[in-house]
Amino acid sequence: MPIKDFHKQILENLSTAVVLLDSSLTVEYANPAAEMLLQASLRRLSQVSVSEWFSPEQNGIDDLQSCFETGHPYTRREARLVTQAGSALTVDYSINPVFWSTGRQLLIEIEARDRLMRIEREEDLLTQHDTARSLVRGMAHEIKNPLGGIRGAAQLLERELPDLALHDYTRVIIEEADRLRNLVDRLLGPRTLPKLEDVNIHAILERVCQLIEAETKGSVVLERDYDPSIPEFTGDAEQLIQAVLNILRNSMQAMQSAGTAEPTIKIKTRAFRQITLGAEKHRLVCSVEIVDNGPGIPDEILSKIFYPMVSGRAEGTGLGLSIAQSIINQHQGLIECDTRPGETKFQLFIPLEISHESVR
Repeated sequence: MPIKDFHKQILENLSTAVVLLDSSLTVEYANPAAEMLLQASLRRLSQVSVSEWFSPEQNGIDDLQSCFETGHPYTRREARLVTQAGSALTVDYSINPVFWSTGRQLLIEIEARDRLMRIEREEDLLTQHDTARSLVRGMAHEIKNPLGGIRGAAQLLERELPDLALHDYTRVIIEEADRLRNLVDRLLGPRTLPKLEDVNIHAILERVCQLIEAETKGSVVLERDYDPSIPEFTGDAEQLIQAVLNILRNSMQAMQSAGTAEPTIKIKTRAFRQITLGAEKHRLVCSVEIVDNGPGIPDEILSKIFYPMVSGRAEGTGLGLSIAQSIINQHQGLIECDTRPGETKFQLFIPLEISHESVR
């Protein structure tokens, strides 16, 4: 049955994707929100099977057929759909049978979840990082106070010891106290406000590439894919070099430890518009992707890799990624990680318009 004009006008002004299927599960109608979500026109959608939307393990077609046969509505949360352009989406969808005098049809409402899930994930990541930093600050205060007392006492004791051979023991105490103090300082990460100036992200990346190439003597292939349209932005060049260097060095060391054949790191820059990081929306954001072909990050530490002292390598300190996240956070940005065997991707998001008042 054709949709009446005033009903059609309402559907076409909804932000929720709505699709109507006929008895053969062919798309008869899709509103503009559905065309945008599925990345295809109504004409194109009506020419392909809806089975192409679902991955084989999801039994999406079975859900549609069951709903059509039983007449019972059905809802699935966080399902995976594949658009006509081939990209995957996480969505919630509801299937409702519609009864007409001429027969039965299925009305599908689809709501994209990717953006909301990403916002929730980023808020959790920022909260976890802030909590970890607060714990480290508290621990550092409790450690550095007695360390100062131990060091001072060792210096006084050294002056009173008549036997110079015993000074070796007091020097051990002093040097170990200094080593622990330096470790605590590294745990705290950058403790100064960024020295803000106009910086070019590609100049920063090229500086880091020079350092990595010098360290590896060309044994790691660096592939660049830069977007030259990304403008300069306000930031601390030295801190940003340190953040990117920590990530590339982490990738390089992981590939070397695993003995990766033909180790390669791909660096890609793009500018994204209207991106939400945590709870704040930014008009323009610089994205830097750093992708290696190493062994991947073990699942048991993936959710904790930005915590201090967490490392997948026995000889690792577990401070590089934590410091990198702190630096990017100071620039109101965020680092995300996605990994699987044979590929690990770190993605840095840096707002191109930073509010100086909120830089901390």
